[in-house]
Amino acid sequence: MEPERQPSCTAFADTRRIASGTLAEVARAAQEAFHRDGGASVLVFDDASAELIDLDFSLTVAELVERVTRAARAVAGAGADDGPSPSAPRGPGRPRLGVVAREVTLLPRHWEWLNDQPGGASVALRKLVEQARKANEGRDRQRRAQEVAYRFMSAMAGNLPGYEEALRALFAADRPRFDEHVASWPPDVRDYAVTLAALAFA
Repeated sequence: MEPERQPSCTAFADTRRIASGTLAEVARAAQEAFHRDGGASVLVFDDASAELIDLDFSLTVAELVERVTRAARAVAGAGADDGPSPSAPRGPGRPRLGVVAREVTLLPRHWEWLNDQPGGASVALRKLVEQARKANEGRDRQRRAQEVAYRFMSAMAGNLPGYEEALRALFAADRPRFDEHVASWPPDVRDYAVTLAALAFA
């Protein structure tokens, strides 16, 4: 049986980083901090996306951990349904290969060109997408890092000095200026923002 897939998360109580790890581990620490610190502002972020994870701190620690563990099982189960199991008998015809059919709207001259390509429109489109992915891989990675860092900064640093200037430096890929404007931030907020933004300056 495969282990449950839980996102890597980080929790902050006000501006202090209080936990990093799996969702269950971080949820436990966040719940304890929330009640111990008299209702401090406790936020939990997904490390990959910097999306806020909504946790119900009115639950007991055991209830909260059980709930997030059950949610992780549901996510793992959904991932297991992405295709037929390796042992399932396959029907006649070509294998599915994970192909998804969706509507694409193009001008007539685009369809004419695609249909004239070896293998037809679907093969030509897949080749074009793969070429574009490879050509833009670095830029796409940089853009994602900018978006992730922005998401965290807007949630945690909007009222801190140098916030607007740090954002401008982030989207200009100016590492020295970014580091300069986040230097005075609370250490845990600054360090996490710098970690999330690292690929934006690559």
